[in-house]
Amino acid sequence: MTSSNKKAHFIGICGAGMSAVAKLLVDYGWQVSGSDDNFYPPVSEYIKKHNITFKKGYDSKNIPADAEFVVVGKHALLRPEENREVRAAFSLGVPVRSFPEVLGELSRGKENIVVAGSYGKSTCAALISWCLEHAGKSPSYFIGAIPNTPADSAKKGSGSTFVLEGDEYPSSNWDTSSKFLHYNPRHLLLTSLAHDHLNVFKTHDEYQAPFFRLISLLPKDGLIAACADGEGVKEALSKCGLEKQTVFYSTKNDANWNISNVNLGGTSSFDVLHDSKKIVNIRTSLLGYHNFENILGAAALLLSLEMVTPGQFASAIADFKALNRRLDKKSYKTVVPFYEGFGSSYAKTRAAIEAVKAHFPDKKLVVVFEPHAFSWRIRDTLGWYDDVFEGAWRTFIYKPPSGGEITLEDIVNRVKGAGYYAEGFDEVKEGVGLLQRDANRDSVVLVLSSGGFDGFIDLAVKWLEQKFPKIY
Repeated sequence: MTSSNKKAHFIGICGAGMSAVAKLLVDYGWQVSGSDDNFYPPVSEYIKKHNITFKKGYDSKNIPADAEFVVVGKHALLRPEENREVRAAFSLGVPVRSFPEVLGELSRGKENIVVAGSYGKSTCAALISWCLEHAGKSPSYFIGAIPNTPADSAKKGSGSTFVLEGDEYPSSNWDTSSKFLHYNPRHLLLTSLAHDHLNVFKTHDEYQAPFFRLISLLPKDGLIAACADGEGVKEALSKCGLEKQTVFYSTKNDANWNISNVNLGGTSSFDVLHDSKKIVNIRTSLLGYHNFENILGAAALLLSLEMVTPGQFASAIADFKALNRRLDKKSYKTVVPFYEGFGSSYAKTRAAIEAVKAHFPDKKLVVVFEPHAFSWRIRDTLGWYDDVFEGAWRTFIYKPPSGGEITLEDIVNRVKGAGYYAEGFDEVKEGVGLLQRDANRDSVVLVLSSGGFDGFIDLAVKWLEQKFPKIY
């Protein structure tokens, strides 16, 4: 896949995975162009940062006439029958690929570490990549989110290791196999098999099936680092007969790898234990036990494989910053703490709320939530709203995108019916107005979404910085 100015074109480039693979191809010497109909930060800024040419909107003229191949995203609107640019791509006579196919080719021949599971995989992939890079190992990596450490979501390194965030979602609109089945795993970090992507996997058994196939791809000398507390993880490994290749980690129960002596704060600390023996003390700015679990998973894999030393691991973690939208702090210019979490599922939303509550126990938690993911907008999961916002002092809920089965009124009434405070809003300025009414110096604000939120965060940050500025 190394090229000297050959051309590749990405249709739907503004997806986190698509943009990361586009950047990776740039590293391999390709000229990359792309198109999309919906550009918003942080991905739009990432594309501009790497000088990738892109067009807003879809048109057959966007595709370079001399493109070697075209990569098409998974979005429902990127089907030939509905999208003229995709239709043109299939008529050109050049290969049309999914980004997982491209990633599988780029990573072939490397010692691939695949990070998979229903939550935590972006952070774990970033942690492993950063620890290897910080230790001078020059890994290649692909992260399906925008990290702060390392500096990019994808990079071609000179080392032998390739770290890949592995997603169970279908590869493309013509290839229903899970993305991670293209990634040639040598080692695996497995976080959880909690039922996710309900629009694709109707039952838990359907959801687990691709993970069984992924696990079966590991060679006999491959290592699995698995979360002992992850739903369905032990059962899956038992069915595959791979317990002997597995080290388990847990922040709660007995496992090969544990933590102890936890001290919570703006910077938290804890000891990493292996078979009850202290290995290293960790200091981190990440919030929440779910992130301590992510750190421990990275430690279990990297230290078991002796890819880094305990000292190198601790030094890297001390410098590691939260990924964009993974409880990253949105402003350092206001005395009111303001964080953004990724609210694509019940588990991720609960983990974010519990983390902020644990680190700011004396502050009133204001949650601003956008039910963007499809799973939040169907009747089968309406029960999620019964307790998902437990611990919040105020919950403000933005209108859901069109195309779901339930309305904003349905959601608000469900939350209120469960005994929790909730208000809905239809316009972002109205949402900022709710903050202006209720937020104060005793508040901590947590925004949760998996979409763009129509500019709400920028407006809210601007108001908080003006109303409650931090005086240096």
